[in-house]
Amino acid sequence: HLVESGGGSVRPGGSLRLSCSASGFNVANYAVGWYQQTPGKEREGPFTILTPKNNTYHANSVLGRFTMVRDNANNRVYLQMDNLRPEDTAVYVCAADIRRDMDYVLPFRPQYWGQGTQVTVSS
Repeated sequence: HLVESGGGSVRPGGSLRLSCSASGFNVANYAVGWYQQTPGKEREGPFTILTPKNNTYHANSVLGRFTMVRDNANNRVYLQMDNLRPEDTAVYVCAADIRRDMDYVLPFRPQYWGQGTQVTVSS
């Protein structure tokens, strides 16, 4: 399964680094993506994806601000979030989709999901 950590409260312009830790499978063989969940709305995303060979996808809303990095030795992936905005406030959920013989970004249809970690951006 997947477990997220690293959420918290920051002021606009601040940074956070979220962690998505995998157990029971080797995350190095999976594309990992992140979603946002806000109250009263459907889960949105993935807004960013990182494949096993480090191909990436970023939604326009996070391009240039959010970066994903793999830590295969510890079976986890990090999401570095910089220049955070109030509209980034959400529960952040990571997910993993197997990649076997081909390395591609989309489509992204996860087999594993985390429970989420809260990120609040407010002054």
